[in-house]
Amino acid sequence: MLCSDGRWVTIGMKGIDIERKKPRINVELQDDASDEANSKRVQRIVNEFEKGFDFISNYRLAATIFGSSRCNMKDRIYEKATELSRKLSKSGFAILTGGGGGIMEAGNKGAFEAGGDSVGLNIDLPDEEARNKYVKDALAFKYFFIRKVMLSFASDVYIFFPGGFGTLDEFFEIITLIKTNKIKHIPVVLVGKDFWEPILNMIENSLYKKYHTISKEDMDIYHLVDDVDEAHNLIVNLVEKYCLEVGC
Repeated sequence: MLCSDGRWVTIGMKGIDIERKKPRINVELQDDASDEANSKRVQRIVNEFEKGFDFISNYRLAATIFGSSRCNMKDRIYEKATELSRKLSKSGFAILTGGGGGIMEAGNKGAFEAGGDSVGLNIDLPDEEARNKYVKDALAFKYFFIRKVMLSFASDVYIFFPGGFGTLDEFFEIITLIKTNKIKHIPVVLVGKDFWEPILNMIENSLYKKYHTISKEDMDIYHLVDDVDEAHNLIVNLVEKYCLEVGC
């Protein structure tokens, strides 16, 4: 049988015999698996990590904003993200985003208009992830996983607006890292009750109460707010407490 990825597979009583092994992942990392090519990739990855850590070290107090790339200036959620980032910028936070559109653009816009640090960490993709015009300082990454580390590593608070799979992926990864003590208990703030309450109810009713796959205190990792002023005040208070306990 010929698989969609070009492998011939023989299926019989003794199982599956793959005649020609080829990675299913069709990305640059798998294009050339020679030792020399792998060594070069490793060096590029190391260099990109070094460059990223050097870049984010310029920002002592930072807030990372996550959310949908699909909303625009006419959406209330965009207005909230702009307003919150403006307030946080005036409170001394550098605003970090993925540097793209939607909530990322709104976050950078608020910081830009407040005269604060508006930072974008982009990913290099052809015809995609165009950097928004409100980014004042930026760094582009070749590898998704390195940008992901930088967005997490630089922050003193994680702020999540409504979003899609990418936003939810970041949210669950962050709370998992906090739960497993892989990162410090940095404040996690969710903005938008209409969006987040059904998800948090699922976590409580299904994961905690029905299946017992999480502990009750795991749900204390994050905080839900709806109002911009409430979000700003909560973030400032949580970060002040966090900085007093572990340092910023």
